[in-house]
Amino acid sequence: MKLKLDVTPDLVAAMAAEVKAGEKAVTAAMTEAGTGLKTAWRGQITGAGLGRRLANSIRSQTYPKAGESLNAAALVWSKAPVIVGAHDTGPLIRSRDGFWLAIPLPAAGKGRRGAKMTPGEWERRRGLRLRFIYRRRGPSLLVADGRLNTKGLGVASRSKTGRGRATVPIFLLVPQVKLPKRLDLDLPPSGPSFITRVCGFGFDSLRFRFGQARRARSPQIAQASGALRSVFCFLAMSAA
Repeated sequence: MKLKLDVTPDLVAAMAAEVKAGEKAVTAAMTEAGTGLKTAWRGQITGAGLGRRLANSIRSQTYPKAGESLNAAALVWSKAPVIVGAHDTGPLIRSRDGFWLAIPLPAAGKGRRGAKMTPGEWERRRGLRLRFIYRRRGPSLLVADGRLNTKGLGVASRSKTGRGRATVPIFLLVPQVKLPKRLDLDLPPSGPSFITRVCGFGFDSLRFRFGQARRARSPQIAQASGALRSVFCFLAMSAA
């Protein structure tokens, strides 16, 4: 006697379809998680008044770059990690040489490409020497013996009689500055050289868990959870 057994539908094809659905769902969920985190960080930066340019330094990338995978992950980082990290932690800033920090006043003007002027650059561009004035109360000063022009900038005086000549404060000198904390990006306290947040999915005894990504409710994540549970439960049943 011969027995013939046909199983409909094909178990191998059904399992492959479930795995494919799981890969698609996980990749879509990681893309949404990475994009959502990037948007949230950019919103914090612009909301803190730090400008659109710094906000656009936040980037995201889903891996793998091509195709879909059950091990998909999303990476979010900043192309200006030092600046963003400083506003996130609110550090105490001191001079590299242990002396003074020179803070330019409006009379100093702007440097090249709109950058803040330094004392050395100011002297070279204006042709004047800065003079140090120590004050026991309040910040000390770097001043120039010249005049203020119509734009409020300190320049050399051309008057032979001394008319309009004045001592113009150009820089404030302070030993240190405490940068206020203006962002809350939930970064590691060690201050990484790259600001990253990795989002991933994993399994532990068929239990679905979020990786380092923020917990978020979305159709894609719910779909990923259901698809992956289906795949792994199906594999367990097949093994039995």
